[in-house]
Amino acid sequence: MQNSDPATSAAFDKARTGLWVSLQKHLAAVYAAEAAFLKAVAFADAFPFSPAAVEEGQLANYQQRRAALRDLFTDETTQLETLTRAIRTKSYSEDEKKQLYLLILGYIDIAGSVFALLSTHVPARLPKDEELEGTAERFERVRKFSRLNVKGLASLLQSTK
Repeated sequence: MQNSDPATSAAFDKARTGLWVSLQKHLAAVYAAEAAFLKAVAFADAFPFSPAAVEEGQLANYQQRRAALRDLFTDETTQLETLTRAIRTKSYSEDEKKQLYLLILGYIDIAGSVFALLSTHVPARLPKDEELEGTAERFERVRKFSRLNVKGLASLLQSTK
């Protein structure tokens, strides 16, 4: 149900457009990090790869690009958490909020496929990274929360009957 107040509608349109533009900029950064990471790991034919079979300079470049992608993952997850909190507290209608969560979900699906490289394109022996695991858990919580808000609590209650 849309708000009939023109000022509220204009404010929502501005927020939706702002979110769309912001997500496009974030996707550009994610795509750039993905391209740099994939270029840095181009030496590997299969994963996990053996670090002993890689030249020192290639391995250092890989580690640098992996760290950059990991840091971006952490930053993006923090920003997504902030966005979902902000949407939840706004006085938009439920349908308007769903539109915003749908935009976020589209971004999460695309970015998530890039950030998955941190788990798939790895050396044979990779030390445990608790911060990365924590970020992945937070990212998944934001994804689930956004999906829940798109689907709506009422539809979940109906599906359990």
